[in-house]
Amino acid sequence: MTEKIFKTIDEQVDILKSKGLIINDDKKAREILFRENYFFISGYRHLFMNKDEKDKFLPGTNFDELYATFLFDRAIRNTFFKNILIVENNIKSITSYQLSKKYGFREKDYLDPKNFSQDSLQSRQVYDVLNKVKRQIRVNGRKHTATFHYIEHYGYIPFWILVKVLSFGIMAEFYDILKYEDQAEISRFYNTSPEVLSTYLSLLSNFRNVCAHEDILYDHRTQRVIPDSKFHSLLNIQKDEDGYIYGKNDLFSLVIILKVMLSKDNFDEMITEISKEVENLDKIVNTVPLATILNRIGFPDNWLEIKDLS
Repeated sequence: MTEKIFKTIDEQVDILKSKGLIINDDKKAREILFRENYFFISGYRHLFMNKDEKDKFLPGTNFDELYATFLFDRAIRNTFFKNILIVENNIKSITSYQLSKKYGFREKDYLDPKNFSQDSLQSRQVYDVLNKVKRQIRVNGRKHTATFHYIEHYGYIPFWILVKVLSFGIMAEFYDILKYEDQAEISRFYNTSPEVLSTYLSLLSNFRNVCAHEDILYDHRTQRVIPDSKFHSLLNIQKDEDGYIYGKNDLFSLVIILKVMLSKDNFDEMITEISKEVENLDKIVNTVPLATILNRIGFPDNWLEIKDLS
């Protein structure tokens, strides 16, 4: 394997040119590569690579198109992230309310193992997740203003305060160990089943991490898939031998999840923002058809219609 060595900005520009990328303004390209990182920007090159000529850009591809794709991904990543945070806050609020109402507001009450799934197949999972939660109390309880206040003044942390220091990932795991009737009470708020909500939370946690760490989002795929929904059917999404080709573990699956879990106003605003970024990208990128880009994301051609579905 060839060793990867340090390359200067000028060398990075030369590498891109050697692969057939058109750079009309070397100074601008150098400034962008220095500020944004060659590795991150070149991560979007796959969309523009020539299938017939290995490691070469499609004829006519220019740096502005590559950078525009990078900025597009950043923009939609920020849009998705802020809306995932809304859902995160909602699920924490709803879960803490339901459990506090039923089991009490002190840790010894709402974290009592008997309040969780008694399925012998989940016993280890229950033990592990509750330990994760208790560890967050030990590690972060005194670092967060709200939790520290309750520890100091009351000697306990109510669940509706504790959720502030729990990650979305832990909350998704926490939901999975709840008794089925408690899961059903929470999932009823979203007019879905406990099983579906469990999958949704898992994917949301995955996409949240991608967004938070500024990883490439537009062609991200999750290991888990969401169940077929009415939106797949209403949009007449194409199928192959494995089922629907869009909206299962791609970015459109996240759109479907947020359609279910966001308020209508929040969702409509999100779609409007994404649509604007798609239009902006389409104005700059000419080498690759817009439909190809959208399909790479996982969006069907009629993806905008989901806004008006109910």
